[in-house]
Amino acid sequence: MELDYTVKTEKSYDAAVADVIARTEAHGFRVQFVHDVAATLAEKGFDREPVAIVEMCNAKHASKVLAADVKIGLMLPCPIMVYVKDGEVFISTMRPSLIGAFFPEAGISDVAAEVETVLLEIVDEAATAPSPSPPARTRSTDSSGSR
Repeated sequence: MELDYTVKTEKSYDAAVADVIARTEAHGFRVQFVHDVAATLAEKGFDREPVAIVEMCNAKHASKVLAADVKIGLMLPCPIMVYVKDGEVFISTMRPSLIGAFFPEAGISDVAAEVETVLLEIVDEAATAPSPSPPARTRSTDSSGSR
């Protein structure tokens, strides 16, 4: 089994990052942080194509694996990376099911498999599904009808 799951998308880099964030939240995970790695490197004089790492967590799953072995926290939160390589946009994640190999006594294979299923769905949906529409904005009026 590969360490990563990577999908090419026809979306722009910015749309792919936004869709990863939206799909993460739709699947009950919380976005912890979005690292703009390319911007950080550029601040230090290193230029590269865009790359962002979206860190996400689901409290229920995190609690279970940390209860099994607190050192699993070294591999949390779950990352999904969006990057450009040779002008093409990719979305990639590490397979959580492989964490069990690092912590065989923890017995987390069921939780890891469940999380992996969700992460792969997020990657696939962000790569291929139409971007979610922003919520419709309504214009408010006061009781007299003026704005």
